[in-house]
Amino acid sequence: MNFLAFNLEELPFVVIALILAFTFHEYAHAYVAHKFGDDTAKNQGRLTLNPIQHLDPIGTLFILIAGFGWARPVPVNRFNFKNPKLAGVLVSIAGPLSNFLIAFVAYGFLYFIITFGFGMVVPQFFIDLFNMIVYLNIILFIFNLLPFPPLDGYRIIEDLSPPRIRSKMSQYEQYGVLLFLILVITPLDRYTIWPFINGGREAVGLAFNTIYYGIASLFS
Repeated sequence: MNFLAFNLEELPFVVIALILAFTFHEYAHAYVAHKFGDDTAKNQGRLTLNPIQHLDPIGTLFILIAGFGWARPVPVNRFNFKNPKLAGVLVSIAGPLSNFLIAFVAYGFLYFIITFGFGMVVPQFFIDLFNMIVYLNIILFIFNLLPFPPLDGYRIIEDLSPPRIRSKMSQYEQYGVLLFLILVITPLDRYTIWPFINGGREAVGLAFNTIYYGIASLFS
């Protein structure tokens, strides 16, 4: 009996893709925070591409079993920013954007080796790996933009909100976390979160295909 969210034969690709996705996601948060004047993450050794500094054992296990999970959150002190609202938004969006860019590059690799007939030359292992990298990074991109605490999408809304609204959000944040957990660990996710993620994944994939089709047409 397989108790994992993925097939056993997919597991090596999932692990590699997750290490890549989580590492760059958290590094992006730390890098942008550092650029805007907050060295909290840097001082804690998080401004690095060493995956050991970013992976959360329980969060990684959860994504293998339940299909969702998390890395170790990068600490950010917004009081160190000269422009807290702008910097806060950019730091929050940097993580999901890194996943988007990874998926975009990996999709391009697959598109061009198939379009120009290199599929028979490239080992199947790499094709399967890049497919998984695209799949998981698009999902993480969309998932992290959901407007629930403690996800990046919530932090973006929080930073863009006026002080009065932000204080109210902080007051009820614990209930938002509880609602989020209910949605992701109960069958409700089939009717709420996953339809949204799958629809977004299809839209992003179509956008990638359109972009690379346009690029490929320039060389044909």
